[in-house]
Amino acid sequence: MKYSQATDYALHAMLYLVHSGPDKPVGVQVLAEKLSVSQTYLSKLMTKLVKAGLIQSSPGANGGYRVKPNYGDISFLDIIRAIEGIASLFECSFNHGSECQIQQVVMDAERQLEQYLGNKKIADLVKPGETE
Repeated sequence: MKYSQATDYALHAMLYLVHSGPDKPVGVQVLAEKLSVSQTYLSKLMTKLVKAGLIQSSPGANGGYRVKPNYGDISFLDIIRAIEGIASLFECSFNHGSECQIQQVVMDAERQLEQYLGNKKIADLVKPGETE
């Protein structure tokens, strides 16, 4: 099972924004430097996070990206879906339908993974008082 590099960057960017807190916008240039990622590429990812309602953006010289005040509710799954979409990780190549035992096992595993990632909040990685 593999998520794209985009998801890796998005998760790390979100963690950085959570560390910064909801009151301090972070420019894409700062984020790109911290993550050693192209600004253009990171901007595309950040746009997906904004469209998913996970972060806010503000234009201007003092603008940038920041987490919403209710960022404690944002799960790993929310971030992954914002970048990867909601397509299933496995699709049976044969026309067995829902009776396919292999698909049942893999789909059950996927549901368990989604439940686990849905319960893990990005804010859980930040200790109280640890924001910058």
